Amino acid sequence: MNSPAAPGRHPSSPFRWFPEFLEFGKRRMRTQGRVLAACVAVGFVAGVGGIVFTALGELVAHYSLEGVAGYHPSGPASEVRFPWIPGLEASLTPWLLLIVPTVGGLISGWIVNRFAPEAEGHGTDAAIASYHEQGGYVRPRVPLVKLISSALTIGTGGSGGREGPIAQIGAGFGSVLGGLLGFKPAQRRILLAAGMGAGVAAIFRAPLAGTLFAAEIMYFSPEFEPEVILPTGLASVVSYCTFGVIAYLLGGIAEPWKPLFTTPDNLVFSNAWELVPYTILAILMAVMSMIYVRTFYGIHHLFKRIPLSKTYVPAIGAAMTGAAGLIIYYALGRHTSSLAVMSYGYGILQDVLRDETAFPAFLLIAIAFGKILTTSLTIGSGGSGGVFGPSMVIGGCAGGGFGVLMHKLWPAAAPHAASFVILGMAGFFSAAAKTPFSTLIIVSEMTGDYRLLLPALWVCTLSFLISDEEPLYQSQVASRSKSAAHRGDFVRDRIAGVEIRRFVNEGQHAPTLNPSDSVAEVAAQFDAATYSVLPVVTTEAQLLGIVVLDELHLALKGGSADSWLVAADLMRTNIQPLHLDDTLDVAMQLFMENDVLALPLVEGFDSKRLVGIVRRAEVARAYLSMLQGEPEPNASRELN
Repeated sequence: MNSPAAPGRHPSSPFRWFPEFLEFGKRRMRTQGRVLAACVAVGFVAGVGGIVFTALGELVAHYSLEGVAGYHPSGPASEVRFPWIPGLEASLTPWLLLIVPTVGGLISGWIVNRFAPEAEGHGTDAAIASYHEQGGYVRPRVPLVKLISSALTIGTGGSGGREGPIAQIGAGFGSVLGGLLGFKPAQRRILLAAGMGAGVAAIFRAPLAGTLFAAEIMYFSPEFEPEVILPTGLASVVSYCTFGVIAYLLGGIAEPWKPLFTTPDNLVFSNAWELVPYTILAILMAVMSMIYVRTFYGIHHLFKRIPLSKTYVPAIGAAMTGAAGLIIYYALGRHTSSLAVMSYGYGILQDVLRDETAFPAFLLIAIAFGKILTTSLTIGSGGSGGVFGPSMVIGGCAGGGFGVLMHKLWPAAAPHAASFVILGMAGFFSAAAKTPFSTLIIVSEMTGDYRLLLPALWVCTLSFLISDEEPLYQSQVASRSKSAAHRGDFVRDRIAGVEIRRFVNEGQHAPTLNPSDSVAEVAAQFDAATYSVLPVVTTEAQLLGIVVLDELHLALKGGSADSWLVAADLMRTNIQPLHLDDTLDVAMQLFMENDVLALPLVEGFDSKRLVGIVRRAEVARAYLSMLQGEPEPNASRELN
């Protein structure tokens, strides 16, 4: 016995689903195609912005830290180094580390406060605030100001990271592009988030992590922004490839697809006892993150109380950063690695990963606490730069110091101090930024080492759970329900189960038009009806299109209403009708997409048999009644 055919299918026509598939594809491309295409453009600009910022930062460091102060900071093994920016051989003159950052802070402070005050501090926080509170709007000048001021701040010795400027460059371009294309705030927010993720993907060569980062960074609870994941994924892949290709073509790197850091080959998780010191590490990273956040914002509030123009305050913070770097340098026996508390500081991480036995525990731990202080002084005073990069240095050095101690005390459970560097980076930022999953991935992609994925998951999860609710990014909100970007979502959740069929009264017939009706007959039908839209149907009541009253008026006014003009000439054929199974939230979306005051209601995807007309005002009335807590609408309301 033959089994019954599935609903909507015919046993003799195995391809009857194809028109539905095409209709679905057209509908998706109409609603999402422009946004996804714009995300590709955002990814390209983020990749180019990453190259520009890297080159500008290298130029500033070349002529200030290296050329004047004689400090030559090292970097990750696969860091981009442009050959047309030659290194200088000047020897270190420590006292100039007081002067160079101060000058950089003064120039940066003037630029920011003259052209875009919102570019001060760490740019990721400003982008998060724009997402939640400003409909994804960023002033066009902000990314450029952020790029220049951050290169000056960090390139002259201020402690900061690259991700803030690059994230704000990508986010800013996404916002500007969304405005140029006339996107709604919800779509502009997606482009802003895609720009943030694409910036992180390019600068850290971590496309998957950049994608998750943009979705996770918006909240300090374990919650994601699901609608930004796929668009950000496209933007992140494009930015990652753009950055790599341009860096290779300019001679900045021979192997652009290699991870940023290189790690020892023998880092593996092979003993369950290793989870014991990793558990202690997670606790320490949670505590360190709380110290970091409180120090950062405590110093920030102190600088806010200084009765000086904001133009000069970053210079004070930069001078204090230089002083702190000098004190740490001399206190640790003039060990050049201790100067990692200034500028980017990534080089110390690569040095420890190369030779984990070359650095004593006290040196690494001192650099970690020193980096907390210098970052707070630089960024907290209004200097421009990111806080993700310093977090990697703080967590990596603190974790490495603890790993060196554990290797001496319990070598069976801590065979390699280098693994504690990697897990320290992951655990610290997970706790500070409340982003355990994206941090887990970003550290793995930065090091190219997935062999520690299990202990990294353990450390990231524990450090996040142990940490308090004080986030590093103050613009984060607790959850989607607390975000201004999602006001009204809970109403849509309620009306998602209310179907349009509940508003249809049996026995009533909607006024219709025949394709061959003349203009005079169409006008007469509108005069007799109470609708601003009339459907055009076949003799079997199948929907062909609609005629809109405003468009009929334009035809009459334009003098084109000759005797040969009929309803078929006036009707729109690309209309998306409502179906009996559609819910109120779908109806509201379709009204916005079709931009009409009424829509035909049909039964079945194949036949499209007309069953009524639905007014936008009535759907909106039902929507508002539920917003105000009134009972759900029922069938006594006439919508057809």
